Amino acid sequence: MPKQKTHKGVKKRFRTTATGKVKHRRAGTSHLQVRLTSKRKRDLRGTGVLAKVETPRILEALGPYSY
Repeated sequence: MPKQKTHKGVKKRFRTTATGKVKHRRAGTSHLQVRLTSKRKRDLRGTGVLAKVETPRILEALGPYSY
């Protein structure tokens, strides 16, 4: 049987925690931040946790070898 492949685009964008949650980088942080308020920039720092509804889809794309 061939091995199941990891989706490389998902692998670059998401990481799993030890408890099975999925972490991601927040949207809107790469450029054009002059237009954002200080509060908004502060809230976008760090990583976010993906919604529970989306988690199974991402874990499936990451494959059985990544968690």
